[in-house]
Amino acid sequence: MRHLSISFALLTLVISAAAASKPHVLSLGKPTPVKLLLGPSEEKTVTITVRPLYLDTKLKEYTTGPAHDITDRVFVIRRAYRVNDSLPNESAARWLWQRGGWLLVDRTTGRITQIRLPDFDPYYSDVSWYRDYAAYCGVADDGERVSAIVAQITAKKPIYKKQLDKLDGELPDAVCQAPLWQRNPIRVTFTPLGGEKLSVDVTGRFADVTPDTPAEE
Repeated sequence: MRHLSISFALLTLVISAAAASKPHVLSLGKPTPVKLLLGPSEEKTVTITVRPLYLDTKLKEYTTGPAHDITDRVFVIRRAYRVNDSLPNESAARWLWQRGGWLLVDRTTGRITQIRLPDFDPYYSDVSWYRDYAAYCGVADDGERVSAIVAQITAKKPIYKKQLDKLDGELPDAVCQAPLWQRNPIRVTFTPLGGEKLSVDVTGRFADVTPDTPAEE
């Protein structure tokens, strides 16, 4: 009986180890075009593409836009979701698609984590990724102050932030175009609409304004 108990315990450990080491399967489903409402009165629409994100064949999230590989193990992708816009006196649900924040996805563990980007606005901010850096125009809580921001996934605060002109416009492209990255040196250029270009050099966990760019006040 003792040998039988030991054999059973060893078998249990082997099965548990095999189950723990079993790799997860992450996959993106078929892209589907949907309508996104824009404007203060939601009178304008644009078409975006959403794709389901599956973990071991189970639906975990909806996503939109391309994924960005940070390493061979993790990537980021933007979240999409639906909200019910029906009124209390309406019996049928009225689902509207919305663009959300960004997700950090680990291919090995299957873990999906929402990324907190400072002053990121799902409506206005157009994020441009390089390595684990995110460059975008952020909008403060008051809805008026707009800033050029460089954030890093591992840092709680922006590694660079400079206030730009006030928000002016209704469409998402009313703030600035998607920032452009370059390497050697690592540099990102912001192009605010109606404003001057702003170039920022990024070194490690810190970012410095390039010599030909006015320093932040």
